[in-house]
Amino acid sequence: MTAIGTWRGYVNARAVVAPLVHPADATPTPVEATTPVAERARVRQAARQLVAAVAWLVIALYGLFLVATAETAT
Repeated sequence: MTAIGTWRGYVNARAVVAPLVHPADATPTPVEATTPVAERARVRQAARQLVAAVAWLVIALYGLFLVATAETAT
């Protein structure tokens, strides 16, 4: 569970950072500039990916907690 949670958290975090590293398309940028920040598709997608990354990392930490608890119980 820990390895899967860590891997999925990494993949989702990479998906959030990728648009910041790669140049944006020139066509939709001026169109999206007229809409409020919360209504932009790229912002909503980045927020969803960020929440998913944090959720997977929480699952990974929970797995580590279970392992640590099991070791101290024995």
